[in-house]
Amino acid sequence: MRGAQAQRGWSAVSQPSHVRAEELLAAAHQAAEKAYAPFSGFRVGAAILTRSGKVFTGCNVENSSYGLTNCAERTAIFSAVAAGQLSAEDELEAVAVVNHEGAICSPCGACRQVIFEFGPEATVIFRAHNGQMVELTARDLLPEGFRLR
Repeated sequence: MRGAQAQRGWSAVSQPSHVRAEELLAAAHQAAEKAYAPFSGFRVGAAILTRSGKVFTGCNVENSSYGLTNCAERTAIFSAVAAGQLSAEDELEAVAVVNHEGAICSPCGACRQVIFEFGPEATVIFRAHNGQMVELTARDLLPEGFRLR
């Protein structure tokens, strides 16, 4: 762990005791099964934890117009916003990202910015280049992220 994440640690995230990283990862795996990926075949799932303890999931949704494809992380975050359960004031606590192949899967640049918007100190869990699952803050992943508020 690095940066602010190392200082506060996962246990300091205000989370209910029944929601742990393993549970977010399991929810993300279930979400990946629902992905719509007819072009790449690469199914990604994400699970987010809100400050209130609610978990939302999302999967990648591809489109024939490739630029209109939506990533799993953004799908989960946008679902929470649409449900009235996440705002920039009710910050995001954690995001877990997985894929069906167990491949390297860190959030893309667009997802990093969206995660940062809702929780600059949110814990982001993903498989890194060394093959290990890592936990970093959104700020660690996007050191120059910005919010226009």
